This record gives sequence, structure tokens and C-alpha cells, in this order.
Amino acid sequence: MTAVAEVRGFREVSSPSGGSLHVRDHPGDDVPMVVMHGFPDDLRIYDRLIPFLAPHRVIAFDWFGYGHSGRRGTQPFDRADRQRDIAAVLDGLDLRRVILVAHDASGPEAIEFASTHPERVERIVLLNTYYGRDDSLHVPEMIGLMADPEFRPLVDALMDDENQRLWLLLHTARRFGLDPGDTEGIGAVSVLPQFFGDADHPDALAEIRAWIADLPRALDEQDGRIVAGRLSASEIPVSIIFGADDQFLNPDIARHLAGLFAHSDLHLVESASHWPQWDQPELVAKIMLEPPDSV
Repeated sequence: MTAVAEVRGFREVSSPSGGSLHVRDHPGDDVPMVVMHGFPDDLRIYDRLIPFLAPHRVIAFDWFGYGHSGRRGTQPFDRADRQRDIAAVLDGLDLRRVILVAHDASGPEAIEFASTHPERVERIVLLNTYYGRDDSLHVPEMIGLMADPEFRPLVDALMDDENQRLWLLLHTARRFGLDPGDTEGIGAVSVLPQFFGDADHPDALAEIRAWIADLPRALDEQDGRIVAGRLSASEIPVSIIFGADDQFLNPDIARHLAGLFAHSDLHLVESASHWPQWDQPELVAKIMLEPPDSV
């Protein structure tokens, strides 16, 4: 049985990784939505969206290694821990059947959890994410650099120097169309703390680097599942909502994803980039709250 504790008004769910998962549970009466952040941010990327999702109950959590959740320490990275963490949140809050909402790196996690536990997933909502390789996928330079083992000494040096780390992060932010000077923007609120920590939690650098190092192998496995027909065989409806201005996880990726599922609907959100739930929260919520076959 998954242990759950109340801490400072939030819930702490025990993680199979050995620590705790920081969970925010927003009350509601309709089908619970479990919203999952990507890389490298935390649950705060949904702060602007959640108020528009009533009457749904909405559960947001920080992945292990990020935000206010526990840190891995010396325990080796295991990609399967992400699947176990989703199950821990559902079991800990006694959620029988949910809508999984996934952004960026959590998209593959939502797809694979639904494939393994279709009885627990009513619908998937994918926000600017990916699954497998495609010619239209453009990996940000920072991720490409950190994923190449040949450049590990260089990356070590960059990450160990806070000034260089900040420069690399600000360069990447500009590539995503963010304003590095916006102290209330998504970068300052949710991304920057993962690289430098803040008063409430340490940085997430170890988890960030472990995830990136594992990315090429993960993409290979995703390609294998696509070829095997795992996605096209699913009867679970999938709503794909992409910020149209994202140059990396771009509209072509959205169309690629839509073609992988038997039941999907695609929506491109104008005046929104990589985080449409932050840029256009009311419009994204409106799309999410409509039945999949009516939008």
C-alpha cells in the first residue's frame, strides 16, 4: 500500500525510488485529471491552467528528482521508476480511472502507462511532447550537447561553473521564445529552480543529466513500440494540443503524433509556444474540457 502524508497543505506520496513525491490535490467532482510536467521544470507549469479545469479534480505532482519531491542520491537512474511513480500517485490517492495530461518529457510516460494500464486511463492529453524519432523533431542544442557522451567532460565543466550553466540556460530559454528578464515567466518560476535550486529545495541537475543520457535509448524503444503497433492498437482517445510557435516540439511533431493513434484529435494553439498551458491557459482548458469527438 502506498503511504500518503499531509505536509504543509500538500500531500507527500511515497515513491518506489525510496523518497517521496510532492503532490498537490485540487478538489473537484468530475473525472480526476493527473497533470504531469516535463523537462526540466516542475508542477508549477500548470499553475495558470488548473483554475480553468473545474469541475474536474486535478492532481499535480513533481517527478522524483524534481521540484519538492525527493532526490535520488546514489541510487542509479531507472526509467521504469517514472511508471512506478504514476502508479504510486494513483494508488496513494485512490484514483481508479483518470485523464492523464502530459507535457514534454512526460508524454512518453503517459502513453506507456496507458498502454500498460488501459483500464485506469480514460483519456490522454498531450501538450507539446514527442514519441519516438521523426524527421521534424528538432532537439534543443543544450539537450543534444548533454546527450552526447563524447562531450561529457565539457558538460561537466559547464555545469560546475554557475555562470556558464546560467548562460547555457538563458541561451536555451531565448531559443524557446522566453524572455529571460521576466521574473514571473515560466523560466523563472519553474525552470531556473531545477538548475540552481531555491530556498525550498535543491537543484535537479543529477536527474536532468540522467534523463538526457538515457534519451537516445528511450527513443529507440519508443520507435520499437510504434513499429509493433502498440499505439495504433489503443482504444483510448488522445487529445493533442500544441503551442504553434514551438520550433522544437513543433506542429509537424503534433501531426506526427496524431497519426500514431487510432483515436486522436489535434489542436494548434496560436500565440503559444512550448508551454501552451502557461501562454494560453483558458483556451487550452476549453479544449481539454470538451468531449474529444466534439472539438
